[in-house]
Amino acid sequence: MSDKDGKTPLGLGGGNRPGAVKQSFSHGRTKSVVVETKRKRVVVPKAATPMTDAQKEKNPLTARVAGDSSKRPAGISDAEMERRLKALAAAKAREADDAAKRLADEKARDEERERRRAEIEAKAREEREREAAQKAKAIAEANAIQDAADEARRKAEPRQERPKPGAGVAKPDAPDQASIEAAASRAETKGVSTGVARKTDRAADRPDRDKAAKAKTDDARRGGKLSLNQALNGEAGRPRSMAAMKRKQERTRQKAMGQSARAEKQFREVRLPETIVVQELANRMTERAADVVKALMKMGMMVTANQPIDADTAELVIEEFGHKVLRVSDSDVEQVIAPTVDRDEDMQPRPPIITIMGHVDHGKTSLLDAIRKASVVSGEAGGITQHIGAYQVTTDSGAVLSFLDTPGHAAFTSMRARGANVTDIVVLVVAADDAVMPQTIEAINHAKAAKVPMIVAINKIDKHEADPQKVRTDLLQHEVVVEAMSGDVQDVEVSAKTGLGLDNLLEAIALQAELLELRANPNRAAQGAVIEAQLDVGRGPVATVLVQHGTLRRGDIFVVGEQWGKVRALINDKGDRVEEAGPSVPVEVLGLNGTPEAGDVLNVVETEAQAREIAEFRAQQTKDKRAAAGAATTLEQMMAKAKADVNVSELAVVLKADVQGSAEAIVQALEKVGNDEVRVRVLHYGVGAITESDVGLAEASGAPVIGFNVRANAPARNAANQKGVEIRYYSIIYNLLDDIKAAASGMLSNEIRENFIGYATIKEVFRVTGVGNVAGCLVTEGVARRSAGVRLLRDNVVVHEGTLKTLKRFKDEVKDVQSGQECGMAFENYDDIRPGDVIEIFEREEVVRTL
Repeated sequence: MSDKDGKTPLGLGGGNRPGAVKQSFSHGRTKSVVVETKRKRVVVPKAATPMTDAQKEKNPLTARVAGDSSKRPAGISDAEMERRLKALAAAKAREADDAAKRLADEKARDEERERRRAEIEAKAREEREREAAQKAKAIAEANAIQDAADEARRKAEPRQERPKPGAGVAKPDAPDQASIEAAASRAETKGVSTGVARKTDRAADRPDRDKAAKAKTDDARRGGKLSLNQALNGEAGRPRSMAAMKRKQERTRQKAMGQSARAEKQFREVRLPETIVVQELANRMTERAADVVKALMKMGMMVTANQPIDADTAELVIEEFGHKVLRVSDSDVEQVIAPTVDRDEDMQPRPPIITIMGHVDHGKTSLLDAIRKASVVSGEAGGITQHIGAYQVTTDSGAVLSFLDTPGHAAFTSMRARGANVTDIVVLVVAADDAVMPQTIEAINHAKAAKVPMIVAINKIDKHEADPQKVRTDLLQHEVVVEAMSGDVQDVEVSAKTGLGLDNLLEAIALQAELLELRANPNRAAQGAVIEAQLDVGRGPVATVLVQHGTLRRGDIFVVGEQWGKVRALINDKGDRVEEAGPSVPVEVLGLNGTPEAGDVLNVVETEAQAREIAEFRAQQTKDKRAAAGAATTLEQMMAKAKADVNVSELAVVLKADVQGSAEAIVQALEKVGNDEVRVRVLHYGVGAITESDVGLAEASGAPVIGFNVRANAPARNAANQKGVEIRYYSIIYNLLDDIKAAASGMLSNEIRENFIGYATIKEVFRVTGVGNVAGCLVTEGVARRSAGVRLLRDNVVVHEGTLKTLKRFKDEVKDVQSGQECGMAFENYDDIRPGDVIEIFEREEVVRTL
């Protein structure tokens, strides 16, 4: 067999036409490739079978197309061609049916439209004829009434001379108003607006009547009647309201009675603050806001009704509308709580307010407990008072006294100052065994600053080491001269433990109160001072208020500092609810919208709007002051402060306390902790439980959270555990301040102290290969140690400070050399040593510093 075996070999020959394609590559390389080009396949249709005569008669279109094979598409059989032609014929038949149906529908719609138009025109024509008849009837009735009135008037008047030709004809007097009103009312009852005046008025007001007749259709619309034709033609316009129709009827009645004068415009006195919203300005002028906006746009100001404008622009607008301007200030909102002078006949006696002050642990609260026959001191943490308390006591003689108990710790300075400012009498408690102490002196200064009388209570007189005479003598140094020392200040020796001298103290207080002649007006708006404020979990913000003027009642609306509220409940010092609190009565007030600051003044106002406005004004004022204080700092001052703060370490804390006064006192005490290297910064302080936001703030600043007599809620505890934030609880201010001081002390760098241990004198200098200059020295004092630091003194001037490289005695390295012995010394990286120089040897010691 041959290799080909009857088969044609593969190649580019045959019917295909070979071709060459040139390909280009990078770097200028090319390549020619031979490709095969195939011809396109052409399908030749088969010869068509001729149709019979019967098929041609049945489908002439098919026969025509089939007969003309040139019009038939390639590859289409006779059956397929017949099916397509049948579908085309059916589509043309459907199209013809649809066209006929559309023509019929359009014709029916035109007939219906013509019928409805004819009905509407007939109804409109009937309506116009009916209105014309009613109007003519009303005019006839009015004319008949007018003619009857004129005839009656002519018969009643005496005959006058006939006027000469050319002379003026006298006008008849006014017609009978009752008759005209009756005709007008009858016409209005029938639903027709008369628009008819007196006969004489018709002659004078002819143009008006012509104009009214021309606008007959519009009058019918304004009268409330609207035909279907008018509605379809779009002549209805906007429908008139019931109020507009009533006003039109009133104007028609006034015109019929001859009262056609328009009401005069009201010009008002507009109170204009420093800034005002456009809508509010329009309300105060009783003008439309759109008119005010137009006036401002004419001035070149593109504003909206809710946009504020300054007082100068508003004044121009007010003057343009013809009103008067009364410029007021934003602070005028507080004029409603301005102090008023009470008349003498309204004044009534009130109980005295006594503040007990003195040094810590001198027995202030125990003395008050003995007077009240209560036990407040047992409930205080650590046995010391850390809150300011208000109590009311009724003595055996029936006298009512209001007491304020202030803390004696040094941190509670502001509390003591607050108590002295609202009090009438200060009882200065001094322990007989301790005499005058720092907070005693501070209490004396507070009482002098408040200019209130003072009574000295020398307490703990029952102790064996008590020395009341020393107390009286020490008080002389502070210009307090008691009666026993020929002064004018009462002094009473008491014992809170045994009750000795309490009656004498109460008598002294009553005598002092009688001398003061304390009076107040209970029948006025209440005013008082906030002694303490706290955030109670169940009751919300609570303020302890000492009423000074007027009577505070449940339901009163008040403003206190930047907060306001409505008195929801009043609770006295015994925990009982009361309906009202008069002058000198301390009560707890519930119903505030926020926690006020201790020391704020409470004022009762008339409305909630006034209270809210005053509170918002005060809050904005505080915000502006804070912003102004920040803006007043120049860039140079900020850079200098930042440069100074680089070397200052800060201990940041977040503080939450139970009452406002304690938080304030702790913050003031913490600000005093520190020095030039470290200080304490309170990031945030507030009243109430520790919340999750406090923990978040502490985590961001790396600060601990301190709770004083408060605890963290469950979400705050969970957040603190997750974020690793330390929460510390305290109930005694001593422990809190001690721990903060210890933490701040730990941030101080240790102090480096130098202890001089010896001196040596250089006798000779030697040059040693590989070592350098070596000093032959004599230790003249103390000890020379290799591990110690050294200074080289030349003529008592330090020329080098460093460490020893070597210390030898003879040829051996030694650790130390005693006084009186010779040794060799070489300095580290220093060779400039000379005979006669003195070497000072010292050791460094780190000492832990505290604040």
